[in-house]
Amino acid sequence: MHYADVHAHDIANGPGVRLSLFVSGCTHHCPGCFNEVAQDFDYGKVFSEDVQNRLLDQIAAPYYSGVTLLGGEPMEPANRAALLPFVKQIRARYPKLSIWCYSGYTYEALEKDAAEMLALLDVLVDGEFVQDQKDVTLLYRGSANQRLIDLNKTRAAGRVVLWDPGTVSMSRLSH
Repeated sequence: MHYADVHAHDIANGPGVRLSLFVSGCTHHCPGCFNEVAQDFDYGKVFSEDVQNRLLDQIAAPYYSGVTLLGGEPMEPANRAALLPFVKQIRARYPKLSIWCYSGYTYEALEKDAAEMLALLDVLVDGEFVQDQKDVTLLYRGSANQRLIDLNKTRAAGRVVLWDPGTVSMSRLSH
């Protein structure tokens, strides 16, 4: 897997200070995509073990609230396979950090094929970006069709529960 970029101190893609990993590769090709260059699976740098270890060490800093995966498309099957061991390491080493993922796939489409990955995530921002529904006033999403799904509450309720920005749920300890 390749990655397009890392934002080490991101405050735009989830609550608090986050490390955001922009993976390369996406088959959705949404018109108006904010990161079109990352649609190419070969764009950027190789997501090597050294890169992963560097990122894992970096998020040990006490000011981090979490990690956000976006792209490109983290839930593309090839990307998901490469990210799963990394996400497992984050969860094992830093259980208090929240893990968010942006995906053009819907939760319903991912439930069966990506259950193992979904079980490690706290919030899924799902749905393709839709240019006609673009709204820059939306919190943590680009278009009105996209949902911020609280995966911990969804698992507990057995139905989709949207993330409530009025609650402080930046870490797994709050669930």
